[in-house]
Order: sequence, then C-alpha cells, then structure tokens
Amino acid sequence: MTDSLTHDRPARKGLAAAALAGACCVVIAALVWTLFLRAPQEPAPYEVAGFEPMTADALAEEFFLVAPELLTVVYRAFNETGEAEIYDSLATVAAGDALQELYLERVGAMVGGGLDPSEEADQQIHTMEMLRIDQSREGERFTWNARWRVVGTVGHATHMHVRGNTYAAILTVEPVEGAWRVTGFDLTDVDRSEAGEMVAAEP
Repeated sequence: MTDSLTHDRPARKGLAAAALAGACCVVIAALVWTLFLRAPQEPAPYEVAGFEPMTADALAEEFFLVAPELLTVVYRAFNETGEAEIYDSLATVAAGDALQELYLERVGAMVGGGLDPSEEADQQIHTMEMLRIDQSREGERFTWNARWRVVGTVGHATHMHVRGNTYAAILTVEPVEGAWRVTGFDLTDVDRSEAGEMVAAEP
C-alpha cells in the first residue's frame, strides 16, 4: 500500500502542475486580449477627392482646403451634359440625400441663376471661391457652414449671361463606404446681385 501511494504522488503533482500551467495560460491570454481591446486603435483614413486618404482628425485640420475641392468637383459635374456623367461625377463627392438633391438641382438654382430651364441653356462654371467656412464636429461627422462665390456663363443661341452668384449652405460630411462624402446639403442663401450683363454669343 505504501509503495502505491508513493508512486501516485509524482503523477498527481504532474497533473496539478499541468492544470496550473493551463490556468496561467488562460489568465495571460485574457489579460493580453483585454489590454488589446483597451489599447487606443489607429483611426481609419478615408478616401477624399483631391487628397491623400484622411483620418477624421486630419480632416478637422484641413477642412478649409477640402471643402473648396469638394465643391469644385460638384461644379465640374454640373458642367457635364449627360445625365449619367453628371450623376457619376457627383457620386465621387456626395452620397444619400445630398447626391439626389444636387443631381436634381443641376439645372436649378445652383447653376441656372433663375433662367428658364426650358431654354436649354449651355451652362459652364468657370471659378469657385470660398468666402467663409465654419466647422463643428461629432466624432466622424462634420458640419460645415460655408459661403462661396461662383462665376460662370449661361449661354443661349444668340446671347450669353455672365453669372457671379454667391451661395451659402450647411454641408454634412461623413464616411460612406470608405470615403468622405457630402451626405447633407442645405442651401440657405443665394445672392445673385453680382450677376453680370448679357453679351453676344460667339458664332
């Protein structure tokens, strides 16, 4: 009996040691996982037209440069004549309700300057100048209160209007499918007092 107990003790010690080692591994793994979850994660960079991918913090610092670029892309899209080209160009900087609104307003107040859309004017935007922009932020969602001036021409068969209109809008910008997009576009003011004179169209 004594010999049997003596031989069992090393086996029991081995099992106890193995169990202790296993428990330690579980505790260490749980600790490492907890530390990993609590460790600050690198913020995700998102694509943005005209720039290298930007994190939310980078966009917060560069918004006064990014906003004019996004609006410039919008006006380049307005210069397109085909519906598919207009929509696809706008989709590179806008999404959701803003995309639909900008697309539907392509021949409205943003470009036509109040002219009759039935006249099928040839409308071209030449320059866009940011006058003022303020920013507020909630996480990765930005709100820009902006005011800018657009100079362009609205041409017809026999004459051409030179337009120098000023617009104000509240823009919402946030990540959509890995890219910064304008998701809200609330036009708050249109000033056409700087509209130019009528000139003869080139033959």
